[in-house]
Amino acid sequence: MKKIAVAYSGGLDSTLCIVLAREKYGAEVVPITVDVGQGEGEIAESFAKADVLGITPLLIDARAEFAEEWLTRAIRANSDYEGYPVSTSMTRQLIAAKVAEKALELGCDAVMEGSTGRGNDQYRMHNVFKLFAPQLTVLVPVRDFDLTRTEEMALCEHYGVPVTEIIAGGDDKTLWCRSIASGGIGLDTTLPDDIWMWYVPPHKAPNSPTTITLTFENGLPVALDGTSMPLPDLIAALNEIGGANGIGKIDIFEDGIMDLKSREIYEAPGAKIILAVHRDIESAVLTKQELQFKKLVEQTWASMVYHGEWFHPLRSALDAFIAETQHVVRGTWTVSLYKGTIEIVKRDTPASLFRPEIRSIASSGFNQQLCGPAALIRGLPFEVLALRQQTLAAEG
Repeated sequence: MKKIAVAYSGGLDSTLCIVLAREKYGAEVVPITVDVGQGEGEIAESFAKADVLGITPLLIDARAEFAEEWLTRAIRANSDYEGYPVSTSMTRQLIAAKVAEKALELGCDAVMEGSTGRGNDQYRMHNVFKLFAPQLTVLVPVRDFDLTRTEEMALCEHYGVPVTEIIAGGDDKTLWCRSIASGGIGLDTTLPDDIWMWYVPPHKAPNSPTTITLTFENGLPVALDGTSMPLPDLIAALNEIGGANGIGKIDIFEDGIMDLKSREIYEAPGAKIILAVHRDIESAVLTKQELQFKKLVEQTWASMVYHGEWFHPLRSALDAFIAETQHVVRGTWTVSLYKGTIEIVKRDTPASLFRPEIRSIASSGFNQQLCGPAALIRGLPFEVLALRQQTLAAEG
């Protein structure tokens, strides 16, 4: 390799990639950092490490694209893969697309990233690299040299690579969700309170609830407590408010792309609140048939995104259906947050299909006698089943 574009975040893996690209491949290194909302502090730390390594990363700001093109679809699709709101699953693919495009522009002959061979990101990034830059060689040194975490740390010490990882396995923060020590949590590992960025354990949360209002238009949150906000600002505010009230912890067994289970820890207060309200609005304004079919679409959508298939044509087709359902997903919901619970206390939407003047048992707006013949007709298949049972029984 003569010139390698490295997806550089400043974490242990990508920092080691910089050194290995030089030492093992003797190549010119082009470090590329993609900002997907990990925060100014993390970006500054990655650039401080870059100074020590003698490199100057190219910084690509993808925050607006992630919010407007990716998160909007995730919210409308009620993004959920086994309890995980597919956050890193999305950002890895967005980062890979940006790195591949820039690598081609700069005349690189290879792209490099720091995935482990035990995880999911290697597949996500490889798919996207090969879609956007099929002629480039893909290098994944942690996987290709079969390095354990201990060996990575030893190599960093050997080469004088700065290491600031506090949690074994590190963390991955985006606007939507924070992944903690992915793949590094054991079955009985105790999670200390100081690993959380937003989440406060319920026993330490306030003893009185916090009430907020969320306003949705076209399937997306647009205002918090009556104040219009850009989506990134709204999510950031809910991360703080929800986290302070014990909301956002996700502790699950996750079936990875290789069909191997891992215990995964996430915190996503804003995502949990937004998705809970979004689903509730949909339950009020979409028909039964729309809701039932959309659940099937959502399951496929989340699975595709998780498995590194964001740019697959089917995902776009699924989005087209989802978008068509969202025009009526609007209204203002009042929500009480208390020690890990999300309780909806008031619903206000002009698109509601809930009509108590027709459905309520206290209403006289519907003539119940009309349902007698309807029930008779709907019951005919069961009469036919009974006749068959009688016939079979008579034959012995």
